[in-house]
Amino acid sequence: MPSPISTDVLIVGAGIAGLWLNARLRRQGFSTVLVESASLGGGQSVKSQGIIHGGAKYALHGALTGASEAIADMPRRWREALAGDGELDLSGVRLLSEAHYLWSPGTLAGNLTSFFASKAVRGRVDQVKGDQLPPALQDKRFKGKVYRLAELVVDVPSVIQRLADLAGDGLLAGQNIEPLLDSGVLVGLKVDGREIHAQRIVLSAGAGTAALLETLGLTQPAMQRRPLHMIIAKGPGLKPLYAHCLGGGTKPRITVTTHPAADGQWVWYMGGDIAESEGVAREPAEQIATAQKEIAQLLPWIDLSNVQWATLRVDRAEPLQTGLTRPDNAFLAEEGRLLVGWPTKLALAPDFADRVIASLERDGIQPGHPAPLPELPKPPMGVPAWEQLLP
Repeated sequence: MPSPISTDVLIVGAGIAGLWLNARLRRQGFSTVLVESASLGGGQSVKSQGIIHGGAKYALHGALTGASEAIADMPRRWREALAGDGELDLSGVRLLSEAHYLWSPGTLAGNLTSFFASKAVRGRVDQVKGDQLPPALQDKRFKGKVYRLAELVVDVPSVIQRLADLAGDGLLAGQNIEPLLDSGVLVGLKVDGREIHAQRIVLSAGAGTAALLETLGLTQPAMQRRPLHMIIAKGPGLKPLYAHCLGGGTKPRITVTTHPAADGQWVWYMGGDIAESEGVAREPAEQIATAQKEIAQLLPWIDLSNVQWATLRVDRAEPLQTGLTRPDNAFLAEEGRLLVGWPTKLALAPDFADRVIASLERDGIQPGHPAPLPELPKPPMGVPAWEQLLP
């Protein structure tokens, strides 16, 4: 049987939220163990588009919302970390794009102009033209308008790798997780038979949190899933594009991000309204046909002749909301030593860490001096979907 260990904070779930929290805690002198049952970032994180939102897409009806205000400061915090002088040192992480863009097809340009002239988003956006346009929109046939958002797009696998490096010796691959009780009180977890005692236990396992709560005999906090049916395209005719296309409603018609594949080609990863309710109901072949039609209509100059296509179903796991709406902030609930939460979006990982650290400070939890950790089995890195689905 593995020898028992003690740590200050035991975290379960090594997506961006758990990894970011882990790195923040270690920087503050806490000892940590971060348990992952599958691969690092391999649940929701590596399936995200890597956009560090600043809230503009949540104000498409012309007014700021709770969501847009809650997330407004995230790009600054990520930029500082990427520059090496923020709350974490993420220097060396690959930045895919310094900005995310919003474009309108010609028919909606008037609406877009009035939207961006409104007080709601003034100062968050700038119109761009000519050679400032994203490469995929630099064509004489493009008649729409394009705005540069004060956001950025990161290479998520690169972020995961850097945060894994910052985790040091504290990463643990573990499949079977059980409660560790002392006189009926939760004092840690058993991971594959190894007892791990901790001052606080944090569950940040995304969709896996529901099963963990059941294992611990808890029904709260309740979780919701909001599904997506994303589209992946890879081919020599694709050019870099990081943008929301404005539709007629309050959600982007389609959101495209561009990612480097291992074979040197570009991958377009597409979400937005096309991937939501109607897209979820479509079979993969129909979803691909819908995306092909959208791209052919919006960007007819893009050569799709040698493009490979696939789709990916993603479950966004979040705290349960009335009407299954999207939460505005990261979420954290507390039960004794147990903290349970979801960041709700990649960009909000720093907000999630803030909430955990504030809880520790409120409860007077200080770094202890546990014995050095033994050598632990490490989880593998998560692999992007396009490397698995496309040859």
